[in-house]
Amino acid sequence: MVKLGVCGAAGRMGKTILEVCHDHQEVEVTAAIEYSGSPVIGMDSGELAGIGKNAVIVSDDISAVADNVDVMIDFTLAHSVPDNIKKCVSSDCKMVIGTTGLSQEIQNQITSAAEKIGIVFAPNMSVGVNLCLKLLEMAATVTGDEFDVEIIEAHHNQKKDAPSGTAIRMGEVVAQSLGRKLSDCAVYGREGITGVRDKMTIGFETIRAGDIVGDHTVMFAAAGERIEITHRATSRKTFASGAVRAAQWIHDKASGLYDMQDVLQLK
Repeated sequence: MVKLGVCGAAGRMGKTILEVCHDHQEVEVTAAIEYSGSPVIGMDSGELAGIGKNAVIVSDDISAVADNVDVMIDFTLAHSVPDNIKKCVSSDCKMVIGTTGLSQEIQNQITSAAEKIGIVFAPNMSVGVNLCLKLLEMAATVTGDEFDVEIIEAHHNQKKDAPSGTAIRMGEVVAQSLGRKLSDCAVYGREGITGVRDKMTIGFETIRAGDIVGDHTVMFAAAGERIEITHRATSRKTFASGAVRAAQWIHDKASGLYDMQDVLQLK
């Protein structure tokens, strides 16, 4: 039995993870964390998630509960991640980090922490999305510089970062396969007289509307033909199930930084 902690237990993903764990026979939630001052502190996390009481009380102190956690799943906000990492390292508690919108500085902190604890860090925990990443690598290698590449992503109107972490990761995979660096070739939206498209760029278009869970399409377009690789999520359970799967996988691994491609053995 793998003991799990959920950081961001009151959020959309946190509640869904609690729900998935409730139906899972091989994991047990032993801690639920929210930010200091949250109105849900002291509540039963099961009631919070709508699954009935589970006797796991929402806390704002990771240090107080981490000793009873094998793997901490973090779906919080970017500014909360560094402190969560620090406390998990102090408690020798492994992590699954799905929080997006992280700066390079925070990503560097994750890399450093992975020298001491096992961490799965991925912008998207979905099995389907990670299969798409493998397909994108293959498509980019075959199509090469003859095809224009555009990435279109859509999420709900409450999402705070753009483009999504998944879209950026897709761009990184394509750019690397083409021998480019995404930071040098990415174009984030277009407006006005932009001139003829530079074939070496990778374009991003972002949609924020309604309750869209997550849509991603990567388009490879050339004269006379177009290839589109698309993933559409209709439930957050796909991400939550992937995060729980990652937690089970990292449970008995040594320190190191891994992603869902490692978890799914796609490398």
